[in-house]
Amino acid sequence: MSEIIVPNTQQELQLKKLELSALLEITQAINENLPESALYKIYHFTLLAQLQINRLVLFVHDEDWQCKICYGTEMDFMKCEMPEEIVNLQEITFIAGLQVDKRWRGFEIVIPILHNGRVLAFVMIGKIQPYYNNLEALNFLQTVSNIMLVAIENHRMNRQRLAQESIRREIEIAREVQSMLFPKSLPNDKDVTIHASYIPHSSIGGDYYDFIDIDQDQFLFCVADVSGKGVPASLLMSNFQAGLRTILRQVADLNTVVSELNNLIYRNAIAEKFITAFLAIYNRKTRELSYVNAGHNSPILLLEDNSHRLLNEGCTMLGVFDVLPFMSVTTIQVPRRSVLFCYTDGLTEVFDASEAEFGVEGTINYMQKHRFLSSRLLHLQLLKEIHLYNEEAKFDDDITLLSCRFK
Repeated sequence: MSEIIVPNTQQELQLKKLELSALLEITQAINENLPESALYKIYHFTLLAQLQINRLVLFVHDEDWQCKICYGTEMDFMKCEMPEEIVNLQEITFIAGLQVDKRWRGFEIVIPILHNGRVLAFVMIGKIQPYYNNLEALNFLQTVSNIMLVAIENHRMNRQRLAQESIRREIEIAREVQSMLFPKSLPNDKDVTIHASYIPHSSIGGDYYDFIDIDQDQFLFCVADVSGKGVPASLLMSNFQAGLRTILRQVADLNTVVSELNNLIYRNAIAEKFITAFLAIYNRKTRELSYVNAGHNSPILLLEDNSHRLLNEGCTMLGVFDVLPFMSVTTIQVPRRSVLFCYTDGLTEVFDASEAEFGVEGTINYMQKHRFLSSRLLHLQLLKEIHLYNEEAKFDDDITLLSCRFK
């Protein structure tokens, strides 16, 4: 510090009055819960009018150093980067003793503002009253700045907490809604056994499966995957589920069902989202399975002799075109003791150390070896198989498995 100037009694009394007024103004502003911009403005005018500090810049650390207040100088410090010599300061310092360029020499003193051992901000002042070289006066300025900046940080943290709480609640609601989309029960009778497993990548996913009775002989089942994750994917999937059930109440023709779903998704999807889906209708009496694969991973139909067929005919992904450019509904006869295995791409897109994908071939091999496991164990064991394929595998997407055993 340079020579300390001690104010006379009258100056000291006047200084204390000004400091008290400044403290009251800033405290009142904080208590009124004013927004951040208003607090900065009050701080600016209080220091200028009450403490007669005619040149000041305030840099605050908010991810990086940002100039929040700049007055009394011709230089625009809003776009200036803080020099390292100032950033590293921990105590009140005269700028004359620092190796900084002339831009910063327009100020006389730099005051670090600390909270819990961390520097929140730097106040640089110039054109001050002579007795503001007094250490006690500078300490007051440091204190009042600290009060204001800690209040601003607390307000910001409180807003973040409230925003995070709001997001958390929205996610909880979306997760509850999503859980309601899945069927509460799946058939296990003399004709078929259907079992499904769903493993979300995050608390809210974009995968979906369903089972819907059409009449006493026919039922529809499906597996679908929305591009993306989180709340937007979940909301689009809820539209898909509601649309599917509404359309099925009116018509059970797969061609019409898929075309109407495509139109629904095209009109409601945002941010270039789309849906891949496999939809099938099975007739218990005729053992006929009619299906449409809308750009989805090909389900595996495993026959009793362990031969297999991939069900890949259908149309493009849903929601990409207003009218589907092509469409085919394929009908096949399902032999007894066959297993149809449906899944989403989160299952197969796992790579080993040599970057080889587990893929469809890995899934087929697994199904051929373990087809006689119960449906529940079939799914659990497959997930373990994925981890053995790559012990460090972290699923980057939701995984949905649906197996249908035809008796």
